Amino acid sequence: MNTAIKIPFFSINEKTGKYEARRTLTEAQIIKAADTIIKKRVTKGFLFSDVVSAANYCRSLLLGLEQEVFICLFLTNQHRLIESEELSRGTIDSASIYPREVVKRVLHHNAAAVIFAHNHPSGINEPSQSDIGITLKLKDALRLIDVRVLDHVIIGDGLPLSMAKTGHL
Repeated sequence: MNTAIKIPFFSINEKTGKYEARRTLTEAQIIKAADTIIKKRVTKGFLFSDVVSAANYCRSLLLGLEQEVFICLFLTNQHRLIESEELSRGTIDSASIYPREVVKRVLHHNAAAVIFAHNHPSGINEPSQSDIGITLKLKDALRLIDVRVLDHVIIGDGLPLSMAKTGHL
């Protein structure tokens, strides 16, 4: 059973159980409300059944941050969430990622698969050569311990970019 989440500017219709806006809202307010719902609904054991659900969750964690942040979703073999964790926080245009440290965290969580994500504060959600390079390094390192890299999502303005969908993975 889904329980209602209290979010600003919305109320729950007791008959239908649906959210209703209490006043006219901006696009940014609606998106913020949706992000709040996504963050609260995705808990340990949540099944990421597709790229879109993972990308939306990552977007809710990373959108609007002023510095680049790199996160990892640690998953079971069936793609259920074990934990999401920030692995690096950088500057406005970079965050340092070390494969050794990523492998240590993957082993700590006993993950069978991972999804990486990071934001581009500039708003450009295209992967840089550095993004592609570190993703391939991480994929190679994790392959040695039989852990699958399912995706690397980049959050900028607009829709999240899936490196798996665009062929960069």
